[in-house]
Amino acid sequence: MTNLALPPPPSAAGLAALKAAAGSDWSTDVDLIGPKLVDWRGRYQGATPLLLLPRDVPTLQAIVKAAALHRIGLVPQGGNTGLVGGGIPPADGSAVLVSCARMNRIRQVDVPGQLLVAEAGVILADVHASAAEQGLAFPLSLGAKGSATVGGLAATNAGGVQVLRHGTMRALVAGLEAVLPDGSVLHQLQGLAKDNTGLDIKQLLIGAEGTLGFITAVALKLVPVPAWRAVAWAGVDRPQRALALLARLRQLSGGQVESFELIPADGVDLVTTHLGLAPPLASRHAWQCLVELAGPLPLDEVLAEGLADADDAVIAQSDAQAAALWRRREELPLAERRDGPAVHHDIAVPVSAMADFAEAAAAAIEREFPGARLLAFGHLGDGNLHFNVRAPAGDAAAAWIAEHRGSITARVHEMVVAAGGSISAEHGIGVMKREDLARLGDPARLAAMRAVKQALDPGGIMNPGKLY
Repeated sequence: MTNLALPPPPSAAGLAALKAAAGSDWSTDVDLIGPKLVDWRGRYQGATPLLLLPRDVPTLQAIVKAAALHRIGLVPQGGNTGLVGGGIPPADGSAVLVSCARMNRIRQVDVPGQLLVAEAGVILADVHASAAEQGLAFPLSLGAKGSATVGGLAATNAGGVQVLRHGTMRALVAGLEAVLPDGSVLHQLQGLAKDNTGLDIKQLLIGAEGTLGFITAVALKLVPVPAWRAVAWAGVDRPQRALALLARLRQLSGGQVESFELIPADGVDLVTTHLGLAPPLASRHAWQCLVELAGPLPLDEVLAEGLADADDAVIAQSDAQAAALWRRREELPLAERRDGPAVHHDIAVPVSAMADFAEAAAAAIEREFPGARLLAFGHLGDGNLHFNVRAPAGDAAAAWIAEHRGSITARVHEMVVAAGGSISAEHGIGVMKREDLARLGDPARLAAMRAVKQALDPGGIMNPGKLY
């Protein structure tokens, strides 16, 4: 799949038109723009001649119409928590950055319908708080909940730790409003459970990484706050036994397993070394599981029975203890980063294949790249592994990563595709994985994606250079 034609650098007349469309909602202040030009990991550095900060849909419409007229590339950005460079403008300054951070109202909480309508700039933590005020919950959570925005979560089809039970953003978005590349507005916020009037256009925009238009608001599905939750940490010798524990818990609980995380012993060690958090279990186990059940009735006995075959387990006796267990999982990426550089992969394989893949792929990479240290952890229940290849310890770690990064990633992605998996489970394609998607993706699917892009955005102005 060849890349779509990119729009040219913006002309002076085009930039003037964008400023006029934005009214007072634009800036060229380097101090304001600077932090928005670097991704969370510091791997991608962009440039832009202009930052646009629309406050409402009509202003954004005017911006998009001006960009379409002058064929200027627009790069949507949410909370800038992405990990694949999808929200960073090109380094040559050939596109204009558009932040929807000021579109941050929660428009409605529909308690009978269990829906919450939030604008694109609303932070995930604020969605959680607003739902909780009504005795409801939005069942998607991730480490960046204090900065990730609703628009970005929808644009990247974000996942998190509750996908096992509730699904990704595709399953949690009941309605959507968006400004399309011609400046028209998609009005699909009703949140109807049943609507068979043709193609579901909102689903095209979810996961499109801003390449088909600006998501301006979403209607999110809420659920009742569980009356009971039970959290435990268990140890096993192989990931296959963890998979058996998951199956047993799902059966015993009647499907009330909210999360099931798989963590290797090295991950627990990193959290202890770099964050000072003691291991939850007295003995060291090759693989460890963080489990949460949630439902209307007490679940501690179900959890204890379901984990009876584990080598060891501890069940949290309070909310504080549950939060302490979760902290060890949520802050593992931070501990890993403090330990040294790594080549990160966000991949998915079928759930039934995940345990075998975790062992076999790790062994293959360590064999083919001497000195590599694997850290494979993630969401066992939905098949999502953060398959990270750490450099050998020592002063030459950065040089080792620079030398082997491309070869390691190519090899990992080839093994994932051979296992029937996806090279991107929840972080998106962005810039980082674009070439491998073109190399390894299903040709028919890629052709269809390209056709949709060409039909909706013939000028190629929406997030140029990303995904396709």
